[in-house]
Amino acid sequence: MSWLPEGTVYGVLLNFRNEIDALTPQMSQPPYKAPPQAPVLYVKTANTWSAHGAAIAVPAHVPEVEIGATIAMVMGKAGKVQGYVLMNDLSLPHASFFRPPVKFKNLDGFLGIGERLLPADQAGDPAAFTLEVRINGELRQRADFSQLARPAAQLLADVVAFMTLRPGDVLMLGCDLGRPLAKAGDRIDITAPGFGTLSNTLVAEAP
Repeated sequence: MSWLPEGTVYGVLLNFRNEIDALTPQMSQPPYKAPPQAPVLYVKTANTWSAHGAAIAVPAHVPEVEIGATIAMVMGKAGKVQGYVLMNDLSLPHASFFRPPVKFKNLDGFLGIGERLLPADQAGDPAAFTLEVRINGELRQRADFSQLARPAAQLLADVVAFMTLRPGDVLMLGCDLGRPLAKAGDRIDITAPGFGTLSNTLVAEAP
Protein backbone atom coordinates (compact mmCIF):
# COMPACT_ATOMS: atom_id res chain seq x y z
CA MET A 1 0.00 0.00 0.00
CA SER A 2 1.29 3.49 -0.86
CA TRP A 3 2.21 5.86 1.94
CA LEU A 4 -0.24 8.68 2.70
CA PRO A 5 -0.03 11.47 5.30
CA GLU A 6 -1.62 11.15 8.72
CA GLY A 7 -1.61 14.86 9.55
CA THR A 8 -1.79 18.26 7.86
CA VAL A 9 0.30 18.91 4.74
CA TYR A 10 1.90 22.37 4.53
CA GLY A 11 3.44 23.85 1.41
CA VAL A 12 6.17 26.49 1.57
CA LEU A 13 6.63 29.39 -0.83
CA LEU A 14 9.75 31.39 -1.64
CA ASN A 15 12.29 28.94 -0.27
CA PHE A 16 14.55 28.56 -3.32
CA ARG A 17 17.06 31.34 -3.95
CA ASN A 18 16.26 31.44 -7.68
CA GLU A 19 12.62 32.21 -6.97
CA ILE A 20 13.44 34.83 -4.37
CA ASP A 21 15.84 36.55 -6.77
CA ALA A 22 13.21 36.55 -9.52
CA LEU A 23 10.46 37.98 -7.30
CA THR A 24 12.52 40.43 -5.24
CA PRO A 25 11.46 43.44 -7.37
CA GLN A 26 7.81 42.69 -6.59
CA MET A 27 8.32 42.32 -2.85
CA SER A 28 8.58 46.07 -2.29
CA GLN A 29 5.21 46.66 -3.93
CA PRO A 30 1.79 46.76 -2.19
CA PRO A 31 0.27 45.15 -0.27
CA TYR A 32 3.32 44.01 1.71
CA LYS A 33 6.03 46.50 0.61
CA ALA A 34 8.81 44.27 2.01
CA PRO A 35 10.07 40.69 1.72
CA PRO A 36 8.42 38.19 4.11
CA GLN A 37 10.28 37.75 7.37
CA ALA A 38 8.86 34.32 8.21
CA PRO A 39 8.17 31.23 6.07
CA VAL A 40 5.14 31.63 3.80
CA LEU A 41 2.92 28.57 4.28
CA TYR A 42 -0.28 27.17 2.79
CA VAL A 43 -2.25 23.96 3.36
CA LYS A 44 -2.81 21.17 0.84
CA THR A 45 -6.09 19.75 2.11
CA ALA A 46 -6.85 16.03 2.14
CA ASN A 47 -9.01 16.23 -1.00
CA THR A 48 -5.84 17.02 -2.96
CA TRP A 49 -3.92 13.87 -2.04
CA SER A 50 -3.15 11.40 -4.84
CA ALA A 51 -1.11 8.25 -4.29
CA HIS A 52 1.81 7.21 -6.48
CA GLY A 53 0.46 5.75 -9.73
CA ALA A 54 -2.92 7.48 -9.47
CA ALA A 55 -4.55 9.32 -12.37
CA ILE A 56 -5.14 13.00 -11.58
CA ALA A 57 -8.13 14.68 -13.25
CA VAL A 58 -7.62 18.07 -14.88
CA PRO A 59 -10.71 20.29 -15.34
CA ALA A 60 -11.84 20.61 -18.95
CA HIS A 61 -11.37 24.40 -18.96
CA VAL A 62 -7.72 24.13 -17.85
CA PRO A 63 -5.21 23.80 -20.71
CA GLU A 64 -2.16 23.13 -18.50
CA VAL A 65 -1.21 22.62 -14.86
CA GLU A 66 1.99 23.58 -13.09
CA ILE A 67 4.20 20.86 -11.62
CA GLY A 68 5.63 21.64 -8.18
CA ALA A 69 8.18 18.89 -7.58
CA THR A 70 9.55 18.86 -4.05
CA ILE A 71 10.63 16.79 -1.07
CA ALA A 72 8.81 17.11 2.24
CA MET A 73 9.65 16.48 5.89
CA VAL A 74 7.30 14.22 7.85
CA MET A 75 7.17 14.94 11.55
CA GLY A 76 7.68 12.29 14.20
CA LYS A 77 7.59 12.50 17.98
CA ALA A 78 9.20 15.18 20.13
CA GLY A 79 9.49 17.61 17.22
CA LYS A 80 11.89 15.36 15.32
CA VAL A 81 11.74 14.60 11.61
CA GLN A 82 10.58 11.03 11.04
CA GLY A 83 11.46 10.96 7.36
CA TYR A 84 11.16 12.51 3.92
CA VAL A 85 8.84 11.90 0.96
CA LEU A 86 8.60 13.00 -2.68
CA MET A 87 5.67 15.27 -3.54
CA ASN A 88 4.18 16.86 -6.65
CA ASP A 89 2.42 20.05 -5.59
CA LEU A 90 0.24 20.67 -8.64
CA SER A 91 -1.53 23.97 -9.18
CA LEU A 92 -3.20 26.00 -11.86
CA PRO A 93 -0.78 28.58 -13.24
CA HIS A 94 -1.23 31.93 -11.48
CA ALA A 95 0.74 35.14 -11.13
CA SER A 96 0.79 35.81 -7.37
CA PHE A 97 2.89 33.80 -4.92
CA PHE A 98 2.20 36.07 -1.97
CA ARG A 99 -1.31 34.79 -1.23
CA PRO A 100 -1.68 31.50 -3.10
CA PRO A 101 -5.40 31.15 -3.95
CA VAL A 102 -6.96 27.96 -2.63
CA LYS A 103 -8.95 27.57 -5.84
CA PHE A 104 -5.71 27.29 -7.83
CA LYS A 105 -3.80 24.93 -5.54
CA ASN A 106 -6.42 22.76 -3.81
CA LEU A 107 -8.30 21.06 -6.63
CA ASP A 108 -9.18 17.42 -6.06
CA GLY A 109 -6.14 15.20 -6.52
CA PHE A 110 -3.65 18.07 -6.93
CA LEU A 111 -0.92 16.64 -4.67
CA GLY A 112 0.98 13.60 -5.86
CA ILE A 113 2.55 11.76 -2.90
CA GLY A 114 5.54 9.42 -3.07
CA GLU A 115 4.88 5.78 -2.34
CA ARG A 116 7.43 5.48 0.45
CA LEU A 117 8.75 7.41 3.39
CA LEU A 118 12.55 7.57 3.49
CA PRO A 119 13.53 7.42 7.19
CA ALA A 120 15.48 10.41 8.41
CA ASP A 121 18.40 8.25 9.56
CA GLN A 122 18.78 6.91 6.01
CA ALA A 123 18.20 10.15 4.11
CA GLY A 124 21.44 11.96 4.86
CA ASP A 125 21.77 15.73 4.67
CA PRO A 126 18.71 17.32 3.00
CA ALA A 127 21.05 19.90 1.44
CA ALA A 128 22.34 17.04 -0.72
CA PHE A 129 18.89 16.17 -2.08
CA THR A 130 18.38 16.52 -5.81
CA LEU A 131 15.39 15.63 -7.95
CA GLU A 132 14.45 15.46 -11.61
CA VAL A 133 11.09 15.92 -13.35
CA ARG A 134 10.24 14.11 -16.57
CA ILE A 135 7.11 14.55 -18.66
CA ASN A 136 6.44 11.63 -20.99
CA GLY A 137 10.05 10.56 -20.41
CA GLU A 138 11.61 13.93 -21.31
CA LEU A 139 13.70 15.66 -18.65
CA ARG A 140 12.09 19.03 -17.90
CA GLN A 141 13.50 20.18 -14.56
CA ARG A 142 16.26 19.55 -12.04
CA ALA A 143 16.15 20.86 -8.48
CA ASP A 144 19.13 21.12 -6.13
CA PHE A 145 18.18 21.45 -2.46
CA SER A 146 21.53 23.00 -1.58
CA GLN A 147 19.91 26.14 -3.05
CA LEU A 148 17.26 26.49 -0.37
CA ALA A 149 17.03 29.92 1.24
CA ARG A 150 16.12 28.19 4.49
CA PRO A 151 17.75 24.75 4.72
CA ALA A 152 15.55 22.02 6.17
CA ALA A 153 16.63 22.44 9.80
CA GLN A 154 16.28 26.23 9.68
CA LEU A 155 12.90 26.03 7.93
CA LEU A 156 11.61 23.68 10.60
CA ALA A 157 12.93 25.87 13.42
CA ASP A 158 11.43 29.01 11.89
CA VAL A 159 8.03 27.35 11.44
CA VAL A 160 7.79 25.87 14.95
CA ALA A 161 8.71 29.28 16.34
CA PHE A 162 5.16 30.42 15.56
CA MET A 163 3.07 27.23 15.21
CA THR A 164 2.97 23.63 16.42
CA LEU A 165 3.73 20.73 14.10
CA ARG A 166 2.34 17.45 15.38
CA PRO A 167 3.46 13.89 14.61
CA GLY A 168 2.26 13.02 11.12
CA ASP A 169 2.26 16.61 9.86
CA VAL A 170 4.13 17.22 6.61
CA LEU A 171 6.19 20.29 5.69
CA MET A 172 7.39 20.70 2.11
CA LEU A 173 10.85 22.18 1.54
CA GLY A 174 9.64 24.32 -1.37
CA CYS A 175 9.53 24.23 -5.17
CA ASP A 176 12.23 25.73 -7.39
CA LEU A 177 11.74 28.29 -10.12
CA GLY A 178 11.07 26.98 -13.61
CA ARG A 179 8.19 24.69 -12.75
CA PRO A 180 7.23 22.80 -15.92
CA LEU A 181 3.69 22.68 -17.30
CA ALA A 182 1.77 19.52 -18.22
CA LYS A 183 -1.62 18.74 -19.75
CA ALA A 184 -4.18 15.94 -19.75
CA GLY A 185 -2.62 12.83 -21.26
CA ASP A 186 0.86 13.53 -19.87
CA ARG A 187 2.74 11.23 -17.51
CA ILE A 188 4.77 12.96 -14.80
CA ASP A 189 7.73 11.15 -13.20
CA ILE A 190 9.64 12.72 -10.32
CA THR A 191 12.80 10.94 -9.22
CA ALA A 192 15.36 11.53 -6.47
CA PRO A 193 18.24 9.31 -5.32
CA GLY A 194 17.07 7.08 -2.49
CA PHE A 195 13.42 8.00 -2.97
CA GLY A 196 12.52 6.04 -6.08
CA THR A 197 9.97 7.53 -8.46
CA LEU A 198 6.67 9.38 -7.94
CA SER A 199 4.53 8.85 -11.04
CA ASN A 200 1.12 10.24 -11.90
CA THR A 201 -0.79 10.59 -15.17
CA LEU A 202 -2.99 13.58 -15.91
CA VAL A 203 -6.39 12.77 -17.39
CA ALA A 204 -9.24 14.94 -18.59
CA GLU A 205 -11.96 15.39 -16.00
CA ALA A 206 -15.11 13.50 -16.86
CA PRO A 207 -17.89 15.79 -18.17
